[in-house]
Amino acid sequence: MNLYSNKQKWKIVLLVIALITVAASLWVSNSTVQKVSDRERLRAKQWADAIKKKAELVEFTNRAFQQLRGYERRKIKLYLDATKEISKPIEGDVFPDYRFPISIINENKDIPVILVDDQNQISSYTNIDFDTADLRSMYPDLSKKELIRKYEDSLLSLTKIWEKNHEPFRIEVVQGLTMTSFYTDTKRTIQLEKERDSLISAFNNELINDSKLIPVVLMDKNKDSLISSNLPKEKTSAENLEKTLHSLELVNEPIKISFGGDEVNLLYFDNSDELKQLQFFPYIQFLIIGLFIFIGYLLFSTFRKAEQNQVWAGMAKETAHQMGTPLSSLMAWIQLLETQDVDQNIIAEMQKDIERLDTVSQRFSKIGSETQLKQSDIRLTIQGVMDYLRPRISQKVEMTTHFGSEPIMVSHNKSLMEWVMENIIRNAVDAMESKGKLDVSIKTVPERVYIEISDTGKGLLPKQFKSIFEPGYTTKKRGWGLGLSLVKRIVKEYHKGKVYVVHSEIGKGTTIRVSLPLK
Repeated sequence: MNLYSNKQKWKIVLLVIALITVAASLWVSNSTVQKVSDRERLRAKQWADAIKKKAELVEFTNRAFQQLRGYERRKIKLYLDATKEISKPIEGDVFPDYRFPISIINENKDIPVILVDDQNQISSYTNIDFDTADLRSMYPDLSKKELIRKYEDSLLSLTKIWEKNHEPFRIEVVQGLTMTSFYTDTKRTIQLEKERDSLISAFNNELINDSKLIPVVLMDKNKDSLISSNLPKEKTSAENLEKTLHSLELVNEPIKISFGGDEVNLLYFDNSDELKQLQFFPYIQFLIIGLFIFIGYLLFSTFRKAEQNQVWAGMAKETAHQMGTPLSSLMAWIQLLETQDVDQNIIAEMQKDIERLDTVSQRFSKIGSETQLKQSDIRLTIQGVMDYLRPRISQKVEMTTHFGSEPIMVSHNKSLMEWVMENIIRNAVDAMESKGKLDVSIKTVPERVYIEISDTGKGLLPKQFKSIFEPGYTTKKRGWGLGLSLVKRIVKEYHKGKVYVVHSEIGKGTTIRVSLPLK
């Protein structure tokens, strides 16, 4: 009993230690997952801030370009006014002072300008590179005049392009003569615009379009307008956007991002694939560890049972061997007593005990050996045990049987089955403290036969139902806890049956059932 109790206590202690270890490992893993999650959440906010910075950058550069183009337009207007001024006819003998307008005209060294008259002919142009060598390579057979004409035609085509981006100026140079001035951005402005686009493109590639970033979607506060996202276009299309937002909202609560003033936007984001894998990794890890432990337990349990079987078989055979010598001696003494003037009843009883010892010796010798099962009436086997035990137990124990009148043929080993019944009945008598009622009944169900032994003893707690069949478990002060363990081994391993507690109640008794196959 103490051995078994200590074993149970150690199992509980080891289980508690294992649970604490698992809980600590899960806590550390979940803490790590939370830190990674917080870091990804911060990266998502930084992404939203990058969107904000991009919007501010675009707004600032657009405003700067508007101011620059406004300045260039005013400069062109001043240039045209100066051109108009020097185009006025001379009145009288006073020659006008054209130095100031000419200086204004000469200051325009960067804004490309093309003047076209009412006849849609090129009147003049400035700050436009003209190189006849390029045209000569394209049109080698044309004269220089024809090349210039070809270039003027290309300038007229260029005015159509400039007109789309910059509204031209129309001025009346003299009465009846109107000139149209077309202009475009300076080389510096175009270069700055390219640099701005390059900067924004690099900004997008490094921050906004980062493929390593977690999936993110930035919406306005009413969820009506998509501001930005790094998801594939099909997921943010009008048909799938609402579904995408709902799936992201189930993973993480949207973050409110302020872009200044009253403008508040919602940032939806998902966990990275690495974080998702990391969340399940501890459970997969413990599952694998648990599987290895389970396989190891099965292997060690198999080895342990095989070792126990060898110990059982060795001990049983050694016991049978040791009993052989005193049995032979006792048989010789009985033969001697038979020649003496001794009461024959005494000799008969001694002969029964010697036969019983011989039966026990045979039982032990069969442990670990191949057991021969014979089809015979199980009622006769059990009745033989009852008849033997009746004079050897207390007369205060009332023994009854319910076997029925029909033979019950079961394949069993008579000697071992007698041992099973003897152990169970003796345990029942001990539980009743040699006073009470003991009933043995046999009943058949499809394919099985039930042998039930009921007593009116102390009873068992539910937690003891399986424990009483474990080696070393006993409720007796001087018991070894091997009787019912041997019963289980004989029934299960040699007869392919089962033995278990059907019912027990403290203070009222216990019913144990032995279930054997009919075939």
